Amino acid sequence: MEHHQHEAPVLNKAVPVRHPGRWISAIIILGVLVLFLQSLVTNPNFRWDIVGTYILDTKVVQGVGWTLLLTVASMVLAIVLAILLAFMRQSDNPVFRWSSWAWVWFFRGTPVYTQLIFWGLVSVLYPKISAGVPFGPELFSLDTSTVVTALAAAILGLGLNESAYLAEIFRAGLKSVDRGQMEAAEALGMGKTKIMWRIILPQAMRVIVPPTGNETIGMLKTTSLVLAVPFTLDLTFATNTLANRTYLPVPLLIVAAIWYLVITSLLMVGQHFIEDYYGRGVDNLAPAAVNPAAAKAAAAVAPSASAEPALRMDFPEEEEK
Repeated sequence: MEHHQHEAPVLNKAVPVRHPGRWISAIIILGVLVLFLQSLVTNPNFRWDIVGTYILDTKVVQGVGWTLLLTVASMVLAIVLAILLAFMRQSDNPVFRWSSWAWVWFFRGTPVYTQLIFWGLVSVLYPKISAGVPFGPELFSLDTSTVVTALAAAILGLGLNESAYLAEIFRAGLKSVDRGQMEAAEALGMGKTKIMWRIILPQAMRVIVPPTGNETIGMLKTTSLVLAVPFTLDLTFATNTLANRTYLPVPLLIVAAIWYLVITSLLMVGQHFIEDYYGRGVDNLAPAAVNPAAAKAAAAVAPSASAEPALRMDFPEEEEK
């Protein structure tokens, strides 16, 4: 006995949408990339042998170390000041608010190169740092050049300038947290300082971290301007010195670019993990860890489905609606 099985007719056969423009664009981009790589390999003017000779040169490696020191020290100073300025901007005290605004206005409104030049000339403007009674005897004095060295001037110039930008980033992060969080904490009897450090700031970090990471990478490259102080130990100055000595600027520029790319890549990896840490429970890629004991307690307290009709009977007017 034969069984005839009839297949259901296909009413609508979906055909994927073709995107020829994407393929053409991809081919063009790949072609340009191949030509660029070919020029890097075959063009003798890049002098890759010189790049290999100086990539691990002692002066270059020392320049990398000084550049990292400038970046870390300046960012630490900028972050501390930015947190203080952001809190002052949120304060009820008008003196704090306007002082914070004036700081941001000045340091964000003048070029960092100009600020570095002034910090380099601070020993000329103020030869001595002294303290004493106003219009009275002097208690002690120090030579400014011994206190504000070239390294200190570079860190101060970079850190104070960066604090103005980070203060606005931190202020935006603090304002992103719902005000109900502060009101709930105040209802529990917490002080404002504790609320800021324990409740508001940890939640604001999700908004603060990405732009702060970008500013850190920008600071790494801004250290190339410290020649204005003058500070002459950073990576850019070290490679420029070698280029002037060998009369080969291009390969030494490539050496500096490679080191900057390596450090930037490491900073981007660190930024990625920090963003994942503070994005737990908010970003879909990083779910928050659930405490098993808390979940069990919440399930025990939650009303069951069988109790739902009894709960509804407590509000007869809602049933009528």
